[in-house]
Amino acid sequence: MTTPDPSREPEPTKPAGTATTTPYKDRVYRSPAGVVGGVLVLAIVAWLGIDAVVVGEGRTPWLALAVMLFLGPVVFAYTLRPAVFVNDDRLRIRNPLRLIVLPWGQVASLRSGFSNEVVDESGTKYQLWALPVSLRARSKAARQDARAARAAARADARGGQGGSGRGRGGAVGGGAVGAADLGAGAALAAGGPRRAETDRAMDELRELHERRQGEPGTQGEVTVRWAYEIIAPAVAGAVLLGVLWGLG
Repeated sequence: MTTPDPSREPEPTKPAGTATTTPYKDRVYRSPAGVVGGVLVLAIVAWLGIDAVVVGEGRTPWLALAVMLFLGPVVFAYTLRPAVFVNDDRLRIRNPLRLIVLPWGQVASLRSGFSNEVVDESGTKYQLWALPVSLRARSKAARQDARAARAAARADARGGQGGSGRGRGGAVGGGAVGAADLGAGAALAAGGPRRAETDRAMDELRELHERRQGEPGTQGEVTVRWAYEIIAPAVAGAVLLGVLWGLG
């Protein structure tokens, strides 16, 4: 499940030629489940690792340090790091090992299947790790839609029965109840089909893309930067772990 929240990171100013040049913030999409899971796993790794460093003997403290140095960045990268930053000019994707910046003018499409991904004008695909597809959430939304449709159908039927009863001089109260159910069914129908939360987020991104892709401030080049601050300590921990393991 993914929720948007304001970004706390400093952002650049808008390009010249736009309405304003004051700093602005992105809208951020994250996976709350991923964040919670990452915090728990990191807490367990830190607890066990520090305990091994403090009370361990021989090579145990070094092995514990190597494991923490390797697992810490990896767990952080795949749980806490993923996020999607969006504003009127660009889409910024922070995946586990890369940071991709796509101006809206360079985005060709946003696709949803077994994963959510964005395709640029050159045909390159970038997966949105912060917006994981949940088949369970989609099934739940479909079941809720089916229940709403049945409720609307029952409200329609009761509304018709109440109206005919009132015409015959029958139970006027039944007609009032039927009218109320009819109104509830109409309200459910007016709300539209329910969508999984990540699917709603993708709908918002598509809408913004369609609205902004032709604007002057949304042009530019796609940039990709590797997260060396994650890769370097993980590789160092893996090398240290391999050396310790090889020494027996």
